[in-house]
Amino acid sequence: MKIGVIGLGYVGLPVALAFSRKFEGTIGFDIHEGRIAELRDGIDHTDESTPEELAESPLSYTCAIEDLKDCNFYVIAVPTPVDSNNDPDLTPVRAATRSVAQVLSKGDIVVFESTVYPGVTEDICGPLLEELTGMTCGTDFKLGYSPERINPGDREHTLERIVKVVSGQDSETLDAVAEVYGAIITAGVHRAPSIKVAEAAKVIENTQRDLNIALMNELSIIFDIMNIPTRDVLEAAGTKWNFLKFFPGLVGGHCIGVDPYYLTNAAERLGYHPQVILAGRRINDNMGKLVAQKAIKMLINRDVPIKGARVAVLGITFKENVPDIRNSRVPDIINELKEYGCTPLAHDPYACSKEVQDEYGITLSKKEELTELDAIILAVSHQAYLDEDSEFDFTKMSSSKGLIVDVKACLNRSAIPEHIEYWAL
Repeated sequence: MKIGVIGLGYVGLPVALAFSRKFEGTIGFDIHEGRIAELRDGIDHTDESTPEELAESPLSYTCAIEDLKDCNFYVIAVPTPVDSNNDPDLTPVRAATRSVAQVLSKGDIVVFESTVYPGVTEDICGPLLEELTGMTCGTDFKLGYSPERINPGDREHTLERIVKVVSGQDSETLDAVAEVYGAIITAGVHRAPSIKVAEAAKVIENTQRDLNIALMNELSIIFDIMNIPTRDVLEAAGTKWNFLKFFPGLVGGHCIGVDPYYLTNAAERLGYHPQVILAGRRINDNMGKLVAQKAIKMLINRDVPIKGARVAVLGITFKENVPDIRNSRVPDIINELKEYGCTPLAHDPYACSKEVQDEYGITLSKKEELTELDAIILAVSHQAYLDEDSEFDFTKMSSSKGLIVDVKACLNRSAIPEHIEYWAL
């Protein structure tokens, strides 16, 4: 096999690097020239691959799809976002499929890793390849699907250590796909009986997590009304052997906050209107506003003027200790604070300032600007904020009527001075 990987982001790059160590001549393709240039220079701004890994890898990088014409096994690993109406946006997948069509030959296999709803690979991508190449899917070329399970920032559950679900449109293709992935996945592969099963399995993995977190978020709302610390309740309940340990928080990122919409959209087009899944989505999508409104109410109770109130929002990435800002819900907090007339000061030690500005129109503040704060909202529990020797002293950063809102309930409440009010989700 000579492998070509389309899309070198959080998913595609680790896959391409792994294949390059086992299959000679592996090529990584990305449409962004800047991305190719930084990878050639040994830089990965996602921090998923180290400079040493990039330097040692024989992987070739290119922006020219013609360079992949000798490949016979294509892996498409591009984003699958939702649009402003939360409908699936298959534009990147369609574009990547069109790119592969330019170099596809008879006997080739095209495997999709992008998260999609059941049917996209065979009912949309396959026919598109047929239309563009004049070849017959299932005869001249074959399709496969192997859902990605990349968890940004996770150094334990890496690509090679996670069981890989593989599928193919026939038994021969399934054998080939399983053999190729089996060469790089030490944890082994799971052969799904069909492509649609593999697509469905991927989309429900994150739907399940989304619903569990939504339950915790709703419980936190209820317990707050009852004046009961949610984290204390969860610690007590967690002593039971079969209690699932999920926690409240903001739900963003490339998967959990997006994938459920792929499933519900497909279901609605078939005449079924999901209720539980969408209810969970509504709860999770509104948590940013809830956090901001809680901070506003607490400031009012402390006689702090809301207009012009200086509120630091610490962390803007979608999770801790990563630079990934995709689908972050922290901007919801910032925008809600602005609606009330506050002066939010966003800060993040990991995020790229330009990316944040381009994506959300938010200018990141420097640490030196975070003084005399009326409130601090610890939105993302970056280790840089929590280390014992951290340069972020919340007590010194706060005004005399300071307030700390701890979204992930990760601070030690007993260590916070009495004059600073504390609240956790």
